[in-house]
Amino acid sequence: MLLPVIMAGGSGSRLWPLSRQLNPKQFLALTDAQLSMLQSTIRRLDDLEAGLPLLICNEQHRFLAAEQLRQLGMEQTSILLEPVGRNTAPAIALAALQATQDGDDPVLLVLAADHLIQDVDAFHSSIRAAMPFAMDGKLVTFGIVPMHPETGYGYLEKGTSLGEGGFAVSRFVEKPSLNIAKEYLASGDYFWNSGMFLFRASRYLDELERYQPAILAACKNALVAGTQDMHFIRVDAAAFAACPEDSVDYAVMEKTDDAVMVPLDAGWSDIGSWTALWEASNKDADGNVFKGDVLGHATRNSFVHADSRLVATLGVEDLVIVETKDAVLVAHKNQVQDVKKLVERIKADNRHEHLNHREVYRPWGEYDAIDSGHRYQVKRITVQPGAKLSVQMHHHRAEHWVVVSGTAKVTNGDKTYLVTENQSTYIPVGQVHALENPGVIPLELIEVQSGSYLGEDDIVRFEDQYGRV
Repeated sequence: MLLPVIMAGGSGSRLWPLSRQLNPKQFLALTDAQLSMLQSTIRRLDDLEAGLPLLICNEQHRFLAAEQLRQLGMEQTSILLEPVGRNTAPAIALAALQATQDGDDPVLLVLAADHLIQDVDAFHSSIRAAMPFAMDGKLVTFGIVPMHPETGYGYLEKGTSLGEGGFAVSRFVEKPSLNIAKEYLASGDYFWNSGMFLFRASRYLDELERYQPAILAACKNALVAGTQDMHFIRVDAAAFAACPEDSVDYAVMEKTDDAVMVPLDAGWSDIGSWTALWEASNKDADGNVFKGDVLGHATRNSFVHADSRLVATLGVEDLVIVETKDAVLVAHKNQVQDVKKLVERIKADNRHEHLNHREVYRPWGEYDAIDSGHRYQVKRITVQPGAKLSVQMHHHRAEHWVVVSGTAKVTNGDKTYLVTENQSTYIPVGQVHALENPGVIPLELIEVQSGSYLGEDDIVRFEDQYGRV
């Protein structure tokens, strides 16, 4: 059996301000107007003979992941939650251990959730070419046929031909200088390291035990001591935090004697920067990529994204301009690899723009922080039909709710009542309360908070149907 394992961790900080820590690039619709990167990754598996994927993501992204799977009609998909990031070798170990719990030994197709593959047929062909090697106990990595000398990727040097489209891996190479990358391209013997793999679960575990037994032991302990909640598989946080951090390349692939490379020429990109996204997008006659409400004049070879308002450009070239409701990035295309440094500066300054957008998604719906000032904050809240916020209280703030549309079922202390369109209610400081949408249409309301402290951590939960602490 072929089991896709989709790794959806990471923060995608080089794509700030669209990608945020709590809503990173794999959950954004960057290369497809309708589907997120994660959803596109799942959809390109449609014509393969494979089981339901196993998704690996960070604990704090679990509801984002579950909602995007629900939108695809894949609610039965298991989601393995990492309490902390420990790189790809432990993540794949958890997946392999989970896959072999019942005595099965599937072939794992390990994919990143945030890659672009434009030629799906070619992608499937490379997987089918790789299957006999994986069935024979080899550990397959997919080498991307390079289009240009690239200094941002690691490389694979192909060795002896093994027939049927496979090659022994001669060596793994770190990111080269431009001159060396040009030599690699000219030789035809070097391929970009895609970070995608195909191997039997047992073979990966065998090689991990041989080369990094501490990782395997920690992952076994974390999984055995973990719990399952609906389709969420939670590993033990303390056991997994004790796991050494390492990539699958360093831990296994560069050490094993059974590494095989299968070339992949399928319009691949890891969309690792704004320039990479510009390169992968359709452009107008002037080389521009405009998304949203953009008005450009005498503008060339630029990427402009407008989220919430008109962005106008005049007489500029080779720029990246990204507007969101709470931040604007203006960068030269040659400098976009350093966007991560801006994010680090935002963190160092104790700002919040690296964490989340003004619009924040929750398992019950979403809210938009419309305005804030001294001792007040205004939010527009949307609660999906049948959803309910936790039973909670606040030590420092009172809340006034005004229903815009739909019907709210409000618990306010020892009273429960309905609030309909154009009606309002008041929740005093320290009052135990809850909000529920009993109707069949989304509930929209305006919440006005007032008090000495308005942070999201001033929530004491007494009951929550989504398992949040």
